[in-house]
Amino acid sequence: MRAYVIEEPGGPEKLRLREVPTPEPLEGWVLVRVRAFGLNRSEWFTRRGDSPSVKFPRVLGIECVGEVMAAPGSDLAVGQRVAAMMGGMGRAYDGAYAEVARVPRAHVFPIESSLDWPVVGALPEMLQTTHGSLHLGLEIERARTLLVRGGTSSVGLAALALAKRAGLEVVSTTRSEAKTAFLRDAGADHVVVDDGALARKMHELFGTGVDRVLELVGATTLRDSLACVRPRGIVCMTGILGGSWVLDRFEPMEDVPTGVKLTSYSGRSEDITADELSRYIRMVEQGALKLSLGPTFRFDALVDAHRTMDDNSANGKIVVVV
Repeated sequence: MRAYVIEEPGGPEKLRLREVPTPEPLEGWVLVRVRAFGLNRSEWFTRRGDSPSVKFPRVLGIECVGEVMAAPGSDLAVGQRVAAMMGGMGRAYDGAYAEVARVPRAHVFPIESSLDWPVVGALPEMLQTTHGSLHLGLEIERARTLLVRGGTSSVGLAALALAKRAGLEVVSTTRSEAKTAFLRDAGADHVVVDDGALARKMHELFGTGVDRVLELVGATTLRDSLACVRPRGIVCMTGILGGSWVLDRFEPMEDVPTGVKLTSYSGRSEDITADELSRYIRMVEQGALKLSLGPTFRFDALVDAHRTMDDNSANGKIVVVV
């Protein structure tokens, strides 16, 4: 089979398309004929060498959709449509940047959908991360207002769509004035150009501050996000679009306002059920959930897809069709 193998960290050109052995079926694992996969920031970090636990050479890719080729000892049938994500995929073992992926059954979700592969391929990780961030991390059921910091990212746009459907008033951010109309068209109640200092603006809009912040930029704006929130509000750090895992000289007694809660969400397949994922996919299918999707690339253009991710020019989820 063909797969993209990365042997050392670096730019997109380090992803090399090669002929490699097709994985053999294993008990408790699922062989998936990969039809499409989305690109994710964690793969970008790994490609650059910023994921110390990942050893090279490796086939990256933490999610895919496709069809079951073999599933010894499991309840899945050959030919069944599935999504696979997380659980060490593309990190502890070879992942989705391939024509065939072998994934533990625990991280494979049966799906039924009439959507085309490029659309289905955009959904699994985006929906799982957004679902976990909003419900497990931010407990939006008890909130009225939400700031999505990093609003033009795929998760940022999905969070906007799901939060609006849940009845929240949503502020979305962008670093580019040119993208403000795009976010308004996507449904944001307020759009703010992010200069790194939003606390005053949030207090002007909401008095004591916003109820919740979904922090997708990461450590570079985390202190300011904490200052945006009202007492008993929550900040959930999910993304690292700003390129930094670490917050230098973090002083909790100074940096975390009294009564504000700080949590994180790193994404686990077990945080969403097969039924919940299927329900979201049906909502997309029926037009009840509108997500802003980015460009689609052919498998042999994966390097170009990574360049688009590097440039932050996708305005939605990048998908590669195999």
